[in-house]
Amino acid sequence: MVVTGQGIDTGDNDCMRGLISRLPAPLRDLLTGDGDDARARSGALLTFAIRITSALLAFLMQVLLARWLGAFDFGIYTYVWVWVNVLGTLCTVGFSTSSVRFLAEYARPHLHAFMRGFLRMGRLLSAGMGFIMAAIGIAVIHFFPSIADNHYVLPMTIGFLSLPAFALTDFHDGTGRARHWFTLAFLPPYILRPLLVLVFVGMAALLMGRSSATVAAIALTLSTWVTALVQFLLQHRKFSRELAGAPARYRTRQWIAVSLPLLLMDSFSLLMMNIDVLLLELFVTPDRIAVYFAAARTISFIAFIHFAIVAVAMPRFAAAFAERDARRAARQLKRFRMWTLWPSLAAAVFFLLTGKYILALFGKEFPAAWPVMFALVSGHLARALAGPVQALLVVSGRQNYTATVTGLTAAMNIALNLVLIPRFGLVGAGAATAIAFAFEALVLSIAARRTLEKGFGESSKAEDGT
Repeated sequence: MVVTGQGIDTGDNDCMRGLISRLPAPLRDLLTGDGDDARARSGALLTFAIRITSALLAFLMQVLLARWLGAFDFGIYTYVWVWVNVLGTLCTVGFSTSSVRFLAEYARPHLHAFMRGFLRMGRLLSAGMGFIMAAIGIAVIHFFPSIADNHYVLPMTIGFLSLPAFALTDFHDGTGRARHWFTLAFLPPYILRPLLVLVFVGMAALLMGRSSATVAAIALTLSTWVTALVQFLLQHRKFSRELAGAPARYRTRQWIAVSLPLLLMDSFSLLMMNIDVLLLELFVTPDRIAVYFAAARTISFIAFIHFAIVAVAMPRFAAAFAERDARRAARQLKRFRMWTLWPSLAAAVFFLLTGKYILALFGKEFPAAWPVMFALVSGHLARALAGPVQALLVVSGRQNYTATVTGLTAAMNIALNLVLIPRFGLVGAGAATAIAFAFEALVLSIAARRTLEKGFGESSKAEDGT
């Protein structure tokens, strides 16, 4: 109501304006404005609310899983989940990210045929690659048994069966963001899926007295398929109404040319986010992985703020680029940076102060990972300070450069983990990730500034609004 200015009587509105006028400038900017700026802000707040709700739900799920499974089995489940997340995201072949650009371009009625073609191709590619990746993953585990310890084999085999559904859900995450259907983009994967996992594992614990990593993997796979089906049906109905009568037309070469660099970028970004957990398996036991994962995911609440802003910023950067208006994109980037930085800073202080008590909820072994949160926080704050620069570069045609930078950063992260984990253990893994995040944020910020200074080409008109 504060954002939209609707549903508030005059007295309350005057009182609210008085309170807002006393806030720091970045917070005043977050809560005031009109027109498209208000809609952007409303979308950011909605996305942030969904992600915070999902984060709280995921946190509750992780706490309960850690207690139901025990640290050892929870560590195995965590390792399986990270692999499913990484491989499933890659199975979209970059179409999840490129959909934000192309569906914004095809929103005009005379281009609806290309929108239908893009949707059809993206869905088939995502699900098809998911089946292929699942087959490869299962074959590797069983024909090369030395690649993983025995206690990982069955849970990973079951988890890989969820890859086609995970990939389809990730593609529809992108299409929902592209059309500003934030609830259809985010509610299924971030609310419905973890809720179903929690219910399925909880039922197993209730009926059998305890659960295991294998049971949790079964719950993950079932939940992922149910979520994919629900999201597909809901989005398909909306797209069918919007594209009624439009045939499917394709620009396959263009879509692949844009999506493949984004696939590389997604690959490197996923390595950035998860390589610490994957490499820890080489040096520590599953229970230590579980301890690290709890600390990393707790402090990563900060990243949800960045995610919410990116979800709203990316379509607006795409629109500014389509209209060749770099000045508008620069104003948007400045505003979105403030929207990201100050809430992230407040969240960082809160989690560092309360981290030891939060980790104790997982079990008595977990507070030992509190120093890991201090190691990780600087990287998250560096990304918050940079703002959604990666999104700006991607939609303005700099996806190749962005993928290169992200790849170099991922390589740096791997090298740092391999050097620091043996010497400093879990804290070394956190420090390696934080250094890599800070490096990436700095390089991409410089590139974004230069891109905006160069401009998007001649603009037919300059607008003061956003």
